[in-house]
Amino acid sequence: MPGERATDRMVLRIAGADRDKFLHGLVTRDVGAAGSGLVYSALLTPQGKYLADFFLLNRREDILLDVKADFGPKLAQRLAMYRLRADVVIEDSGLSVVRGLGPAPEGCVADPRDPTLGWRGYGMEGDDPVVDWDALRVAACIPETGVELIPDDSYILEAGFDRLSGVDHRKGCYVGQEVTARMKHKTELRKGLETVDVEGTAPVGTPIMAGEREAGVLYTQAGGRGIAYLRFDRAAGEMQAGDAKVKWTPA
Repeated sequence: MPGERATDRMVLRIAGADRDKFLHGLVTRDVGAAGSGLVYSALLTPQGKYLADFFLLNRREDILLDVKADFGPKLAQRLAMYRLRADVVIEDSGLSVVRGLGPAPEGCVADPRDPTLGWRGYGMEGDDPVVDWDALRVAACIPETGVELIPDDSYILEAGFDRLSGVDHRKGCYVGQEVTARMKHKTELRKGLETVDVEGTAPVGTPIMAGEREAGVLYTQAGGRGIAYLRFDRAAGEMQAGDAKVKWTPA
């Protein structure tokens, strides 16, 4: 099928002789070699909290950074703060983003988070959206920038970045690495994003109640399911999120 325009995305261009080294010391994944495909990654605060997530495409002459458009300008400013004397240029590429399902057209690359999310292409023509991407996200428990992924609040391991190939625990130092490594190796996660069954609907961000106790928050919903941030020790039995009934079945 043809690709659809992703009008809510912005593509930054990272150029200059130091671009690989510069990004490698900041983000949660290695930027990869030229031609190796898309890399899903994030920038964190020094305290290990989420700031932005994005795709990186390493080309021979530069690196493309595909980010939610609302986050793009602030992310560019944040990256520029770390540039110092490095030979790095950060600018708006002006490239469009196209995404689709089925066989990827020539020059397009697979979404690395989950096979059901298809492929992405840059600088291409695209059609009007028809795919229910929220339904695909909910089915695969894929968090969305600014919805399930909340700046200065979310932790990427609770958001499933291990499963989404969004963090490399062997790559060495990056901003927020120490906190992330401690969560990975020294603690058991007690909270996190999970797919739940939903009967009815509730506004995004509605608290999930297990009796009188709050057990989590309900976010994106589609097709009788939803993505929820749960406290695992409280999320049991039939729960309520506003007018919606919520049920979690642990894997």
